[in-house]
Amino acid sequence: MSTPSTQQTETEPSSASDVILSVRDVKKYFPLTQGIVFKKTIGQVKAVDGVSFDLHKGETLGIVGESGCGKTTLGRLLMGLERATAGSIKINGQETTALEGAGLRKMRRNIQVVLQDPYSSLDPRMTVGDIVGEPFDVHPEVVPKKGRRQAVRDLLDVVGLNPDHINRYPHQFSGGQRQRIGIARALALRPDIIVCDEPVSALDVSVQAQVVNLFERLQDEFALSYVFIAHDLSVVRHISDRVGVMYLGKMVEIGDEMQIYERPTHPYTQALLSAVPVPDPTLRGHRDQIVLEGDVPSPANPPSGCRFRTRCWKAQDICTTDEPLLQLRDTSDHPSACHFAKVRDVIHATD
Repeated sequence: MSTPSTQQTETEPSSASDVILSVRDVKKYFPLTQGIVFKKTIGQVKAVDGVSFDLHKGETLGIVGESGCGKTTLGRLLMGLERATAGSIKINGQETTALEGAGLRKMRRNIQVVLQDPYSSLDPRMTVGDIVGEPFDVHPEVVPKKGRRQAVRDLLDVVGLNPDHINRYPHQFSGGQRQRIGIARALALRPDIIVCDEPVSALDVSVQAQVVNLFERLQDEFALSYVFIAHDLSVVRHISDRVGVMYLGKMVEIGDEMQIYERPTHPYTQALLSAVPVPDPTLRGHRDQIVLEGDVPSPANPPSGCRFRTRCWKAQDICTTDEPLLQLRDTSDHPSACHFAKVRDVIHATD
């Protein structure tokens, strides 16, 4: 068991030699200011507050949670688009949190992103060829200038688009095709890691399945590792090897697909899974739905102790004073940040 900090611990499934991304006690606080001319800091929004995990080579780690839990901010921290307030992020053993300029650009060759909205993530004034080939302009050493057009055509072919459409503009493609363009752009530099930030949430259900299948095929073909951020539990279960559940800036449970979906131990995870519709009407009466009361607290003023205690039916006095660590419990086989973690069977919640 690794012990990244006093805040969280996590048991990893394999040796450290195949860890491609290591995140330890990462925090991102945004200042709350008052005033127009003379701005005064009056507080902090704790968007990400002490998150730790490892990503292994060829693995897909799903990150799930409600809107506002810090998933997207975490993805931006991994990409270096936001500077961490504290903590460590290592890619292939290299610390990345303090990188700037050329060092940051070099690091981003190893980690790329596929964004949520295929309609706004592509420049409408650029052709598909220019969009997919833009990474070669930033990193000219990757592909010789004379070979870039062919490299772009090859990338379009890899993601299932017609290479002859290289001179078309984004508005001439459907939503699913635009997302494939974004995936081709992410593949251009042959990264080791791709951060997928809600990559299918803006697509029709039938198109979602096609794009998820594409992600899986590309992972095998290019030996990719994914951090797959989503709120759709069914999609995450389909693609992920392990799943981390976030609540109000913290990771509250992490485990493999079977552990999280069939044997969840944290009350928040149990509530999320109980809210997923059951397709088979004969099974609906065999599962108790957990209805959470109250609203999600503000990340600017989170509760003391356990952040979920204000909505948790298991909360006791210790939950008010002692923050539970993300660690193995006697009652489970995977880490959970709950003083009273206990396995709760889930009846085909996402089948």
